[in-house]
This record gives sequence, C-alpha cells and structure tokens, in this order.
Amino acid sequence: MKYLVVSDSHGDRQILVDLFNHYKGKVDYIFHCGDSELSEDDSLWQGVYVVTGNMDSDPAYQKIQVVDTQEDVVYLTHGHLSGVKMGLTQLDMQAQEHQATIALFGHTHQLGCEVNKGRLFLNPGSILQPRGSVPIKTYAIIESTNESFQVQYYDRNFEPIEDLSFVFNK
Repeated sequence: MKYLVVSDSHGDRQILVDLFNHYKGKVDYIFHCGDSELSEDDSLWQGVYVVTGNMDSDPAYQKIQVVDTQEDVVYLTHGHLSGVKMGLTQLDMQAQEHQATIALFGHTHQLGCEVNKGRLFLNPGSILQPRGSVPIKTYAIIESTNESFQVQYYDRNFEPIEDLSFVFNK
C-alpha cells in the first residue's frame, strides 16, 4: 500500500490540488493531518481522509479518523489534542486504543518519523510553513508492505529529498 501524507497547508489550496492530481492513481490513500483552513465540504476532499487542526474553523471536520487499509490501521489526527509538542506518549496511547499500526499527525510543522513497538509515527512536516532543522516544505509517501515501512519525504516540486528516506522493519 502507498499512502500520501500531507499537513499544515494553511489555506494553500493550489498545492493540494497539484499534489492530489500528481498522485492520482499512484497512491492508494491520501491523508491530510489538519490545518488546511479550507471548508470541510470542499470538493478537494473527495477521496481524502482529513481531520481538523487548531487553525481549522469548520466544526464539521472530525478530530480523528481511523482507517483500515487492509495492510495497516491508520490513526489520523492533527496532534494538538494529543500533546505532540511535548512528546508522543499520549498519541501512542490513542493509537494503541485503536490497534493502529501507523499514527499520522501534524501540528508542529516539523517532519519526523520513527517506529516504536512496531507502530510507525509520522509527521509529514508542513507543505507551507516548515519549522525545525529541515527548512523545506514537505510531504511524505509511505510504502507499507508485510515486512516494512518505507518512508520518502518530498519537496513541493514532487522531488524526493535524498537524505530523508527511511526503511523500518515491521
């Protein structure tokens, strides 16, 4: 399974249009981890799993989504309600409750991925306003197999970032 993961687009609808069009038919699932600042009923969201962020004002968004892809159970949240700026403990407990194998989140605008107890935690960074040690506007593609998670980060030009490619055993 291939998953496109993006977050924190903060009103930049066009980059999402470009991303979704570029990957149409190339990924199995698309996840947006919140802070789009778009309306929940925007036609852009057709076929996309999306959650609310702390900057989203539309109350129709869900706070979390749990998606069974047949390969993984994906726990999707923005992260502001999980205390991700203080660590991943609360997010880990929430993902465990749902037997998730992948926990996706945003909020910090800092990309990162790690596996803990067989569960992949991934923040795609921000496609608009990156923070932290990698000042690149990013999103991620996860390729999940029976044996591993392969994570590749990309820039806004759909180019892979060489130093941001990871393989984790399941």
